[in-house]
Amino acid sequence: MTEKKLAALLAEMSLEEKVMQLVQLPGSAYDDTANITGNELEPVDPRVKQLAGSTLGILSGKTAKRIQQEYMAAHPHHIPLLLMADVIHGYRTVFPCPLGLGATFDPEIVEQAASAQAEEAAADGIQVTFSPMADLVRDARWGRVMESTGEDKVLNGRMAAAMVRGYQGGGALKDEHTVASCVKHYAAYGAADGGRDYNNTELSEHTLREDYLPAYAEGIRAGARMIMSSFNSWNGIPVTGSAFLLKQILRSELGFDGVVISDWDAVGQLIPHGFAEDRKDAARKAFQAGVDIDMCTGAYADHLTELVRDGEIAEKEIDGAVMRVLRLKNDLGLFENPLRGFTDCTRNTTLEERRALARKAVAESLVLLKNEENLLPLRGKRIAFIGPYADSRELISTWAMAGEKEPVVSLMEGAAAAFAHTKTEIRISPGCTLLDNDTVVSFYQYHSDTWEEENERMLAEALKTASWADTVVLCLGEHPMQSGESTSRADLHLPKVQEQLLEAVAAVCPQVATLVFCGRPLALSSVAGRSKALMICWLPGTEGGNGILDVLTGKMPPMGRLPMSFPWTVGQEPLHYDCYATGRPKPAEGLGSFTTRYLDYPNEALYPFGFGLSYGDTVISDPVVSAVDLSEKGELTVTAILENRGDACAAHTVQLYLRDVSASRVRPVRELKDFRRLTLQPGEKRDVRFAVTESMLRFWRADGTFGSEPGKFQVWISLSSRQGNPAEFVLKG
Repeated sequence: MTEKKLAALLAEMSLEEKVMQLVQLPGSAYDDTANITGNELEPVDPRVKQLAGSTLGILSGKTAKRIQQEYMAAHPHHIPLLLMADVIHGYRTVFPCPLGLGATFDPEIVEQAASAQAEEAAADGIQVTFSPMADLVRDARWGRVMESTGEDKVLNGRMAAAMVRGYQGGGALKDEHTVASCVKHYAAYGAADGGRDYNNTELSEHTLREDYLPAYAEGIRAGARMIMSSFNSWNGIPVTGSAFLLKQILRSELGFDGVVISDWDAVGQLIPHGFAEDRKDAARKAFQAGVDIDMCTGAYADHLTELVRDGEIAEKEIDGAVMRVLRLKNDLGLFENPLRGFTDCTRNTTLEERRALARKAVAESLVLLKNEENLLPLRGKRIAFIGPYADSRELISTWAMAGEKEPVVSLMEGAAAAFAHTKTEIRISPGCTLLDNDTVVSFYQYHSDTWEEENERMLAEALKTASWADTVVLCLGEHPMQSGESTSRADLHLPKVQEQLLEAVAAVCPQVATLVFCGRPLALSSVAGRSKALMICWLPGTEGGNGILDVLTGKMPPMGRLPMSFPWTVGQEPLHYDCYATGRPKPAEGLGSFTTRYLDYPNEALYPFGFGLSYGDTVISDPVVSAVDLSEKGELTVTAILENRGDACAAHTVQLYLRDVSASRVRPVRELKDFRRLTLQPGEKRDVRFAVTESMLRFWRADGTFGSEPGKFQVWISLSSRQGNPAEFVLKG
């Protein structure tokens, strides 16, 4: 439909029809089987159900097709319903959780994964996904870190852009195998105070602009068609009511011209925030701030028409918001084909191809943190897989809503396949329950009288298995329900029963490689101390068992790098590598009295951002710059030599960091600017080159503008955010 025809359609619509295009109802209003991610609404008025412009959470193609047909038949202008869903890291085929995808440092595979997810979701009639989450996250206590790709703005921005491209197929939304992308949660939702979900955020405008906005901007530049406003307040104003964030920055400065949708009931939540008196006031303030679609509140449905008739909102403003919604529906091809999708999703790729991609993504996401005596890859002839994750299909997160457990490949299944035609023997033992008993009580609201007896029995069995083995792979971690929305934690340790299992098993068989399944950074110092090898497996998804065994057996080298710092203890949170030095920095040596320090723990992370080992023995030289001066329009090259001195294939993500030594605002001790993954065969050397330009040196200056400032800079090429010696150059004015 042309723009002229869209305008004509808009002119024909009644005010009520227009307003209802800005109303989103939960899928449960149309079908009881819909997935719900928030509180239920009161019974929906049939007229609202007939005219509402969009719905979410319908995860059945058959149901969605029926709903669309019934809706189209009843709508006065036969405008199609927009069907949205949370397709976060998989649909039927589940990929590693987004934090795990961030650990790949591989935008290409992330884009491919998003494309595969879109293909499967579109086949069930889904037209918009609420992804990617571009929130910068520095606090591991926040449960939704598993939806983020980490603590760094450059990594987050590249991953957000990759997901947008993958979902939208490069922008060709009329392709039935694509879905429109909604970047969330704008803005600064990941900075929740105390790491508690839905909480206020306290950030300066400098920190907001410098650190938190760039990843959203990258998603917008990649062509995202929708932005979701976040639950939190910023600068004393809830984001859903902030014209400064939604109009001045988002529309005017970032140039976003798509649809803005609230998060679930965020318009109604302006009332408990203390920002609105009632739902009518909330509807007025949210709409005037720039929210186009009210997700599952009912405030727009009940009050926008009245607000227009009372003269508090101009109908012209309603028209603008409705036109943005109609354009999205038109760009998706819904006016020509309201039943877009509902096809066999194997048209572009086969299920086998999508699962092979998921398996590769798992292998790339695994982060090897320790490998004493080269315990990995596995070489033993008697290998015991012990722990609650040894034979579990609980490898997908709460945000893989359409994913099913039955197709998930457990570690047991992966190991059985990997060692099927070898002389290696394997045994499996659960060892203990996944959760402590007190956690079970609080989490699941029931108590097991036999919990202690069950764990004593499982431990005894596990110790027999460990005494038989020459190598133990201990499979520990969080419960999947302990990461995700509304799962903030003040304790970042593994359950006590799991740490006790590790201690007992290591006493029987010291050759322990510990795998940790998690959706967030955990405090693992005691786990690391009792393990010869330690690997982070995240929540790996459908092909978890196969992908992990590909790395454990050496079929693929470990490739993942930490997208978030892992702390010594929760008291260090929030924690991030790109901090400021302060006026009294702690010295590298000594106690550092009267400096910024802890008495009982280091300042730095146990395992820093960007860290990860591979097989082989890799060294990297100090960087060399091609020139000591850089002009405003020039470019210099920074070079280092990467060498694999070991006898195994090695894969590394080489990282470029910069520091502005002196500026009008204090600058971070290091900032990631670029990265590149290289695979080296035994004995291979490789030159690694990065270009540095003036645009990479810009920041939010003291005068309130973005730009660079002349002066001295340091540059690192390293294998983590805490490694290497810098070279120097000067930016000329």
